Amino acid sequence: MSLQNKKILLIIGGGISAYKSLDLIRLLQRRKSSVKVVLTKSGKKFVTPLSVSSLLKNKVFEEMFEDNNKGKIDHIALSRWADLVLVLPATANFMSKLSRGSADDLASTIALASNREIFLAPAMNVRMWLHKATQKNLKSLVEYGYKFIGPMDGTMACGEYGKGKMSSPREILSFLERYFKNKNFFKRKKINAIVTSGPTKEYIDPVRYISNESSGKQGYEIALELSRLGIKTTLVSGPTHINYNKDIKIKKVVSGNQMLSAVKKSLPVDIAVCTAAVSDFKPSFVKKNKIKKNENFDEIKIEKNVDILSFLGQNNKFRPKLLVGFSAETENLIKNSTKKMEEKFCDIMVANDISKSDFGFNKDQNEVTIIDKNGKTEKIRKNSKKFVASVIARRIVETFLSNEKTLN
Repeated sequence: MSLQNKKILLIIGGGISAYKSLDLIRLLQRRKSSVKVVLTKSGKKFVTPLSVSSLLKNKVFEEMFEDNNKGKIDHIALSRWADLVLVLPATANFMSKLSRGSADDLASTIALASNREIFLAPAMNVRMWLHKATQKNLKSLVEYGYKFIGPMDGTMACGEYGKGKMSSPREILSFLERYFKNKNFFKRKKINAIVTSGPTKEYIDPVRYISNESSGKQGYEIALELSRLGIKTTLVSGPTHINYNKDIKIKKVVSGNQMLSAVKKSLPVDIAVCTAAVSDFKPSFVKKNKIKKNENFDEIKIEKNVDILSFLGQNNKFRPKLLVGFSAETENLIKNSTKKMEEKFCDIMVANDISKSDFGFNKDQNEVTIIDKNGKTEKIRKNSKKFVASVIARRIVETFLSNEKTLN
């Protein structure tokens, strides 16, 4: 069972849906999960510490500082103990606190200190959920890496109907089971991936080069997301200004040839995601000394650069089980990207419209369209590159698992 022996830290918030936490605890216990609970001050208005501790047969954590904690710092110890943190219900107020980075109680401090995945199960009135402030906080939390379970459409305690109803304990349980099942599958099968990212520099002489505006941010976020999902991921990155996370393996390169060489050395892999903007052209040869202004620049000749995506797509021996390409276009986005997907023998193509100046290259936000071999498209509207990466990674995982089931 995917939830057996998993350590779930449950934070109970201050909404009427808090009573459903007791049902979820029972369901998790039946799945042999280990559960610890943090009960917020407002959460105690709806469920009592005694009812929770009786169910858990264990202590309920309430205060930031306790006299009998034997030197332990609870917000650190709890956040490191857990495999996953779940907030139920995540109220509008708690979402607002998290979006500001507040740490004024045990629950919010754990969220800020945690290095684990944090899932929020929102519950509030439909107008509160749709309010611009809540939607702004939602966007910020997604950018920070929080994951959401719901909310759903339904009738609420106030009698109104709409989006804002908390997912049921069984729906939350099913979500957690799928999350750990997929993560366990990738770890058990030792699935590995390679992601190329950033620009390349093709030097003309010691100080001049051909390059582009790629920042490498989108590829980096995709590599992080795949790694969080349990996939052993290597990032091959051209020159960027990113402060890389130590949780993933990084291979730094400069030129297209160096990137191709690093990719070859990483093969075989199960999944390859080619987000790198490899320069299409390179000088036929590199001048040893700086070219002077009075020299003849007509002597500089260029040639086509390596095509890493084509190499992987046509590599019969080491072709990845799933190959994802990126297409940067200024016109006929879907048509040109679909053509590129077919020519490069990709399974998925992510199409970027680089004619827009407010997202894409060298920006923190992006807007893309995911295209698969069956012609199905999924547009991700302008959002943070972290959010875009989470959707792309989900699509990669779904496609990979679907292909594996078909093969088996």
